Amino acid sequence: MRPALIDTRRAWSAAELDAEAAAAATWLRREGTQVLATLLDNGPGFVVLDEAARAAGVVHVPLPLFFDAAMLRHVLASAGVDMLVAAAALAPRFALDWEPLVMDGEALVCARLPALRPQLPAGTAKITYTSGSTGTPKGVCLTVAAMDAVADGLVQALAPLAIERHLNALPFAVLLENVAGLMAPRRQGSSVVALPLAEVGLSGSSSFDPALLQAAVERHQAQSLILLPQMLRAWCGWLAATGRRAPESLRFVAVGGAAVGAPVLAAARALGLPAYEGYGLSEGASVQTLNLPGADRPGSAGRPLPHAGLRLAADGEIQIQGSLFAGYVGETGRSSGDWWPSGDLGRVDEAGFVHVVGRKKNLLITGYGRNVSPEWPETALRCHPAVAQAVVLGDGEPALVAVLWPSSAAVDNAQLAAAVAAANAALPDYARVARWTRGAAAFDAASGLATANGRPRRDTILERHAAALGLQPAGSPATVSTTS
Repeated sequence: MRPALIDTRRAWSAAELDAEAAAAATWLRREGTQVLATLLDNGPGFVVLDEAARAAGVVHVPLPLFFDAAMLRHVLASAGVDMLVAAAALAPRFALDWEPLVMDGEALVCARLPALRPQLPAGTAKITYTSGSTGTPKGVCLTVAAMDAVADGLVQALAPLAIERHLNALPFAVLLENVAGLMAPRRQGSSVVALPLAEVGLSGSSSFDPALLQAAVERHQAQSLILLPQMLRAWCGWLAATGRRAPESLRFVAVGGAAVGAPVLAAARALGLPAYEGYGLSEGASVQTLNLPGADRPGSAGRPLPHAGLRLAADGEIQIQGSLFAGYVGETGRSSGDWWPSGDLGRVDEAGFVHVVGRKKNLLITGYGRNVSPEWPETALRCHPAVAQAVVLGDGEPALVAVLWPSSAAVDNAQLAAAVAAANAALPDYARVARWTRGAAAFDAASGLATANGRPRRDTILERHAAALGLQPAGSPATVSTTS
C-alpha cells in the first residue's frame, strides 16, 4: 500500500497519519482551543494539525510565511486566535510565552493567546487570508462542505490520470495547495510529498530556483504539481538554457493564480511539462475551472469542474456557485445569495471553455473610450522570456503605457523593446503599449510595488513611474521608451 505522506525523514501510512491527527485533536480539545493559527513550513506538522483542527471542530487559520509582522498581528487579532503553533525557528517573530510541542520529532512550539471572541460566520472551519491592494489581509471564512466539494470535484476530474504521487511545490498556507494539493490527494488515496519549501526551490513570496524543483521531482518521481505562472516561466527558461527536459514522471502540472498565456503553455509542453491552466478564488474555496488532458484549450482557464456553477453577468463579470464561502471575518455571513460575483471579467466560448479577461476594478478606459483589461496585454508581455513582470496603465490616456521588470539583470532595453513589439503584434491597436519604462525598484512587497502574495499595487506603481511614462505635466523628468 502506498504511503499517505512522505517528508524528508520518513514515509507515513494513512493509519499513522490518522493516529497522529487524532492525538492532536485530543490535545486541542483538552486545551479548549477555539481558533488555531499555524505558522509552519510544508511538512507533516501542518498536515496533522490541519486534519486535527477539522476533527476537533476548531477553526484553522494557516499563516503564510511571507506575511510581515504587521500582517501577522492583524490576522491573530481579527480572527481571535487563542492558540498559535509555530516552527521553533519562526517563534522569534512573536514575543510570546512559548512551550515545546512534541509531534513526531518536529521542533514545534505553541503559545496560548487571550480569546477575543471574533465575529465569524456560522460554520467557519478555516480562514484563509489574502493580502489585497492595500496590504491589509482579508479573512475569507470557509466551511467544511465548501472545501470538500472542491476536493471531491478535483478527485473526480483527475481520476483518469491515476495520479499516485503529488509533490507540494506551493505553501500549504496558500489555499490552492491546501485544498487541491493536500485535501484532494488525501481523499484520492495518493501519496503527498511534503518537503520544506526550500527543498523545492521556493523562498519568500517571489524567489524560486527551478533547478531545486527539478531535482525534487526527479528524486521523488512526482506525477503532479501545482505552480504559479511565474514558476512555470522560470522552469521553462531554466530547461531551455540547460538543454534539459522535464522529468518523465510528470503527468499533470496545474497552473493558477494568474493568467498564463498560450505561448507559455506551448513552450512548457515542448519541454515535457504537461501544464494546464485553471481558475479559482478564495470565495469559492479555490479551483472552479481547469483544463484537462482531452478537454484542453490553451489560453483559456478550462471548463467548470463538477462542483462548480458558473455564469456571466450582463457586464461580463464571472459569477460562481456550488462551493461558496460562509462570509468574511467580522461579518455574520455573506448576503449575496446563491451566486457570488467574482470581480473577474470573462467570457465563455462555444465549447464551454472559460476565458478570464481581467479584474473588473482594474478596467482601463482609454481616451478614445475603449475598455481594456490591463491583464490582457500584461499576459502577452509576460509570455516573452525577457519580461518577468509587466503592469499596464493608461486610464483616460490616448494610449496604454507599461512598467516592465526584466527577467534578469542581463536583459537590456533592446530586448524589452522587442518583447513589447512582439506583444503588440498579437494585440489590437487599442490594447497595444505605446510607451514603457523599466521598473524603478524591485517588484516585491519590500519595495511597496507588490502585495505580499505578488499582486501589483497599481496606484503605487503609477505614482512612482508617472514621470518616466510621461503621465505628469511637461517639465517632469522622463526616461520613456517608445515603440511603434
